Amino acid sequence: MWLKSLQDTTGIPLESTILSGFSQGAAMALDVGLMLPLAGLVSLSGYLPSKPKLTARKSFPPVLMEQGRKDQIVTLVEAQEARDSFIALGVKVRYLEFDIGHEIKPETVAGMRRFVVDVFRGGESAISPKM
Repeated sequence: MWLKSLQDTTGIPLESTILSGFSQGAAMALDVGLMLPLAGLVSLSGYLPSKPKLTARKSFPPVLMEQGRKDQIVTLVEAQEARDSFIALGVKVRYLEFDIGHEIKPETVAGMRRFVVDVFRGGESAISPKM
């Protein structure tokens, strides 16, 4: 897998990498990200294309999910279903909704920044559902 080769290319271990995406990119990040030893995952207007197929693991990377309540491309229900699937697996999820559509705004960037800082300051244990 190309993502696993990044460590050799960049010298940065996956454990120090946060994988993120918007829309379909978020769906891809969520689909493959839990199978990797990442520092975290960020999903902006994302969904799960299928139910997670995961092997038993002690822990998963923490996940930030940000969703627009007015998003007509990836619905609020799809994002909430993805969130609930992760919570059922024991994944630490920080889920935030905004009064926006299918877009990235300054307030969503601020949420991402807080998540990244929290992950690298305190690891997975620093992630709480609400900020």
